Amino acid sequence: MFWIGTSWKMNKTRPEAAAFVETLFSAALPQPPEAQLFVVPPFTAIETVKERAAGLPLLIGAQNVHAAASGAYTGEISVAMLAELGCDLVEIGHSERRALFGETDAAVNAKAKAILDKGLRPLICIGETAEERDRGAAHQTVLRQAELALAGIPNAQRQACLLAYEPVWAIGEGGRPATPAAVAEVHHGLKTAFPECPLLYGGSVSAENCAALAALPDVDGLFIGRAAWQAEGFLDIVTQSLSARSRQ
Repeated sequence: MFWIGTSWKMNKTRPEAAAFVETLFSAALPQPPEAQLFVVPPFTAIETVKERAAGLPLLIGAQNVHAAASGAYTGEISVAMLAELGCDLVEIGHSERRALFGETDAAVNAKAKAILDKGLRPLICIGETAEERDRGAAHQTVLRQAELALAGIPNAQRQACLLAYEPVWAIGEGGRPATPAAVAEVHHGLKTAFPECPLLYGGSVSAENCAALAALPDVDGLFIGRAAWQAEGFLDIVTQSLSARSRQ
């Protein structure tokens, strides 16, 4: 199954989120086992998206969570709270969370276990910085991040863990797209080490490069940023990616 999703970061009000979902109803969305689509709204829009998307083959995620079940963690959200809202998956380990909020590999691992314990899917982001790539440490970095994130998680549960390879230098407004050859090389190493986990690629994915990326043998999905923040852009990438997959 091919995964295609987008995280909205700190964007979209509830009306904007509702408008995005309404546009999806005008399209013939693919369904499992061909593909699984998902969106990851900000916390404030999760319930709106879940309600408006009823009947669509669309999973809903959250952008962060705390590993503890409850307690004195002001400003945090538990997995149980997200499950109550109807979330299907939770994004953790994004490079912005690591760089701006000090999220460690140990914290990502604790969150992944808490997410799995409640029957949700962790979407674990991994990726090297430009400096790490320039000194030849890209493979070592992403393999270490994935290994630490999955530590202590049995192979049977790892099937529910989505790994999203997002090179830090390739994401964000100033990011530069990775070449399909570079993505293929890293994904091959990850697939060899973690064959149970679906592997998604994210990092300046766009309508221009999605077909080439989707056709790579060890890419099990695409995790899209700003190119999919408008529903029309999201649908365009979905169509092109699945068309490329069908030609394999």
